[in-house]
Amino acid sequence: MHKTAAIKSRFILITLFAIAMALLEAVVVIYLREIYYPDGFSFPLHPIDKHLIITELFRELATMIMLLCIGLIASNKALERFAWFIFTFAVWDIFYYIFLKLFIGWPDSLLTWDILFLIPSTWVGPVIGPVINSMTMILLAVLILYFRNKGYRASLNKMEWLLLILGSFIVILAYTEEYFRYIIREFSFQDVFSFSTNEEALSYASEFIPQRFNWLIYTGGQFLFFSSIYSYFRRMFNRKRS
Repeated sequence: MHKTAAIKSRFILITLFAIAMALLEAVVVIYLREIYYPDGFSFPLHPIDKHLIITELFRELATMIMLLCIGLIASNKALERFAWFIFTFAVWDIFYYIFLKLFIGWPDSLLTWDILFLIPSTWVGPVIGPVINSMTMILLAVLILYFRNKGYRASLNKMEWLLLILGSFIVILAYTEEYFRYIIREFSFQDVFSFSTNEEALSYASEFIPQRFNWLIYTGGQFLFFSSIYSYFRRMFNRKRS
């Protein structure tokens, strides 16, 4: 009973942290858009000073470190740390969009395009993409923490880890492949990952307008995620019944 109460308290506190962090992230983005996109955010991007791009990269890196630290603090067991990390990440990401919608009425819909990430290269996609990814992460995290709390040796097996890792690479490919193909037409492979130090490449990148999201690749990645989660749930459920 005490263990259940402790994990419920941890869920509440970590959820509050993730929501507060999402609010902070949304406020920063609102400030940036007020400066660079007073008429509303859209592609192509407005040129931004190189030093601000570098600053933004470090901000994203700091965000990832903060989210990772929550996982490390929340438990001393590796799998539970992973679960808390993806749970915090997912709640933060979902509420980031909720706060943007509440404060500035953006995005117009879940199919609105957004810049999702800049590390190691630019990620773009419709808002619904990361929202679905986040809901998937919450599902996996809750299952892991539930079975661990029940006392099961609830580890992912090698195949389940492989499916998660392959699914992650495939989803990232869906977010980056169009931008990659755009940049590679004029610049080298290296420039794709170091555009912030190349002003000519940065200027060219600002003219990028996403045209088509590769739902086939994205769905393939999501299928691998759900296959891993289903396999994990089935193993734990069968173990519980026996």
